[in-house]
Amino acid sequence: MPAPAMEPLTGYRELPSQTMLEHAQANYQNLLRRRTVRDYDSRPVDRAVIEQCLLAAGTAPSGANQQPWHFVVITDADRKAQIRAAAEEEERTFYSGRAPEEWLRALAPLGTDASKPFLEEAPVLIAIFAQKYGIDAQGERFSHYYVPESVGIATGFLISALHDAGLATLTHTPSPMGFLSKLCGRPEAEKAVILLVVGYPKAGCQVPVHGGIKKPLEAISSWL
Repeated sequence: MPAPAMEPLTGYRELPSQTMLEHAQANYQNLLRRRTVRDYDSRPVDRAVIEQCLLAAGTAPSGANQQPWHFVVITDADRKAQIRAAAEEEERTFYSGRAPEEWLRALAPLGTDASKPFLEEAPVLIAIFAQKYGIDAQGERFSHYYVPESVGIATGFLISALHDAGLATLTHTPSPMGFLSKLCGRPEAEKAVILLVVGYPKAGCQVPVHGGIKKPLEAISSWL
């Protein structure tokens, strides 16, 4: 196997220790303002902003750099209405019997139910698909590696970029999500994993107190 092509590392920048800490603190404080929003204004979002955030998501690391993700941006009102109808059908089944009682108790502090008006009200929906395998130039299938991990990292980059741009988001995961593949015209190789709702919070928007409670550092980390 030939040696991989290499190039100089040019993008890295080392910062003075104090500057490094200030950047880390500022980033944390910025992300600390982020809240999941369920009430959206219908104002449109500039397409160029969404595209820049998608480019940011595309810089995420991935297994073997295969970048096994695809983002479908939906702004069409009719398509959003179809997605809402299909999602609410799955959600009604979920809340009326499919979900175990323990799961419903965990969701209770967030006040969620089968009604998902934000799927029509928000100006942008981004359906995130994981590519289970790839197709080469000869039409042959090849494996993708670390797909859930890679798509999860890219989704985190996307949410962070949207928040930094001044937009609110909601990670919606109706189960199952097979209807999204059909409504978005995606191939069999892809599986819908998240429906990301994007837009501006509605005037007077409220969010559940529970969603703002984050675990302290000692509960989420340890040093060896």
